[in-house]
Amino acid sequence: MVDKPAILAMDQGTTSSRAIVFAETGEIVSVSQQEFPQIFPEDGWVEHDPEAIWQTSLQTAQKAFAEAEEKGFHVTAIGITNQRETTVVWDRVTGAALYNAIVWQDRRTEKVCRALSKGGFEKRVQEKTGLLLDPYFSATKVSWILDHVAGARARAERGELAFGTIDSFLISRLTEGRQHLTDATNASRTSLFNIKTQQWDEELLEAFKVPEQVLPRVLDCVADYGETSPELFGRAIPICGVAGDQQAATIGQCCFDVGDIKSTYGTGCFVLLNTGADMIISGNRLLTTVAYRLDGQTTYALEGSIFIAGAAVQWLRDGINIVDHAWETEQLAKAAKADSGVYMVPAFTGLGAPYWDANARAAILGMTRGTGRAELVKATLEAICFQTADLFAAMAKDGVRPSALKVDGGMVANDWLIQFLSDLLGFPVERPEVMETTALGAAYLAGLHVGLFGSLEDIRKRWQLRQRFLPVENRGVLIEKQKKWQKAVAAVRMFGEV
Repeated sequence: MVDKPAILAMDQGTTSSRAIVFAETGEIVSVSQQEFPQIFPEDGWVEHDPEAIWQTSLQTAQKAFAEAEEKGFHVTAIGITNQRETTVVWDRVTGAALYNAIVWQDRRTEKVCRALSKGGFEKRVQEKTGLLLDPYFSATKVSWILDHVAGARARAERGELAFGTIDSFLISRLTEGRQHLTDATNASRTSLFNIKTQQWDEELLEAFKVPEQVLPRVLDCVADYGETSPELFGRAIPICGVAGDQQAATIGQCCFDVGDIKSTYGTGCFVLLNTGADMIISGNRLLTTVAYRLDGQTTYALEGSIFIAGAAVQWLRDGINIVDHAWETEQLAKAAKADSGVYMVPAFTGLGAPYWDANARAAILGMTRGTGRAELVKATLEAICFQTADLFAAMAKDGVRPSALKVDGGMVANDWLIQFLSDLLGFPVERPEVMETTALGAAYLAGLHVGLFGSLEDIRKRWQLRQRFLPVENRGVLIEKQKKWQKAVAAVRMFGEV
């Protein structure tokens, strides 16, 4: 019997590395996942050990691969998706990282961004990259490493070092350093890539002080990224699909038409709206980004980026220990007082869109002696929805008014959360049959390259709705709650002013 073809998706996230093997039907064959440590050296700093990223990525991939092949599947290709903006600089010969990976949440380069902004450079950055000046993006992180590791800048200028986002780092390790590549979606998150010309931009490289010699080559999302070293999986496997996690989820949700919109609830929350061939610059502090690039044709998106979503629930579990498992939050939210007046602003690493306030810090407001853990949990879940509503209000000002929203990510298994979101937004929220859409998107990209899937239209037919949530609550009451939330945000921002 001929083995059934399958795709291995390596999904390297902010708090864990995951590998999923998908069958040709899109069904999940095997899954492996490992969490890894978060490193917080100073206030506002967030780092990862690159070796922990590599080892957890490799081990989960090997485990999912072996399990799938034992079931009679033949893995024909690998797709990679990754936490975006997180920055690594490594030695081109040894592959060793010079410093910990600086995570997308990290705020250490806020002063650099502020200085560039005061110099009037933000408009130029937005025109070329669709992004704003913020520590979130990779450019200032690269420059920081080169300036703070002894001899690094000189070595970079001699061509001895490589910079990459996590996709590039994994590709380099999987191919034993033979390939230094990235895709257009990850490149578009660096603040160094001109998304109009689809090239690294000399003016931006000079402004951010990043030597051209460290940059990876940029390919389409579906392309030849090399083969894995044979010893890793027992044979060489082609890597042929790559996209940043939010763009991969957009593909996994089949948002291929102009106006299609999805929101992913993982460590953070990210809303992407397909704008087709039009690079629309937001007037309301949203981002313009590359949704995907196929056959040299770029599809753009408007994006709203929220830094903290699932990470707030993780804090409830690991930081203050009021839940043992994330799934407990659903029942606790249901048990909370109907209107406790408690609001949480989860600005643990500043506020993202539409505020872009790196100095804001998290707070819980409105507590009384009657406030218990159920009220704190409910306020945390509500905050994730309030932040999403803020993004949609900004999109409305840009002239975009969606009529439905596709959601995915680990948090959307929580029915209470999704129902509150639908009530707050005032339109349907759709949960797909396969909620691992980030990994699924990477698998679709790799599958397109090896012919497992014929086209985007072929992929679109595979999307299945699991459940549609319709608004049922009094909209007027929720609008008043949203106003109180915005007062809480204003208070947090005032406290964080410098």
